[in-house]
Amino acid sequence: RALLHQLEAAEREAAGEMAMPTGQLTVSASVSFGRHAVAPLVAEFLAAHPRVSVTLLMLDRMVNLVDEGVDIAVRIGDLPDSTLVARQVGRVQRLLVASPAYLARRGVPRAPAELRLHDVIGFTGLMPNREWRHVWEGRPATLRLAPRFELNDPGAALEAAEAGHGVTLTLCYMAAGAINAGRLVPVLAEASPPHVPVQLVHPQARLVAPKVRAFMELAARRLRERLAGDLAIHASALPPLRAAEE
Repeated sequence: RALLHQLEAAEREAAGEMAMPTGQLTVSASVSFGRHAVAPLVAEFLAAHPRVSVTLLMLDRMVNLVDEGVDIAVRIGDLPDSTLVARQVGRVQRLLVASPAYLARRGVPRAPAELRLHDVIGFTGLMPNREWRHVWEGRPATLRLAPRFELNDPGAALEAAEAGHGVTLTLCYMAAGAINAGRLVPVLAEASPPHVPVQLVHPQARLVAPKVRAFMELAARRLRERLAGDLAIHASALPPLRAAEE
């Protein structure tokens, strides 16, 4: 499949299609991040490149780029070893949040173990096996929790937290607006684990099509800006970057 992809690129070059961005581009991202950052980016890209059409696949699963005909994927997290070309464009942070009303009613947990005394809203995508992985007193730690309310949709979990039903685990870009507006407050920020990279990936190719290069360049700029802004919204509530992350 990789050889066929390279052959197709060579044929496009011979036909003169490599001179400017043109043709069909397929991009994939997770559902939540796709809505938050990638869909607006695609709209801007289309306005700048009228000869390109884009299909945005928002899927909460790992996409095989070559087998599924995807040109570029936005991936959150460390990548396994592969033949994909990756470009890091930012970082996100996992954090616990709750509404001010809930914390006023139930108290603010001061240590991870105190979460067992609270109502936990579990988002299965970030809390596999109902485990919260964090850092406490300088060491990685895992706390098994028993959510009273468990969902597979991050937006619904945040809505439940805003409504005062408990504490939930989220990613900073998902909660940035609610934190900025005061509807949610970070909890146990000093226990937040290391930041997670956000990367643009595409298959290796001898010739990279102009549509791919153009999208990568715009996406790198816009996603860096968006992700930096999401972290800055509540930077004072999060611990400083550890030396290894600097």
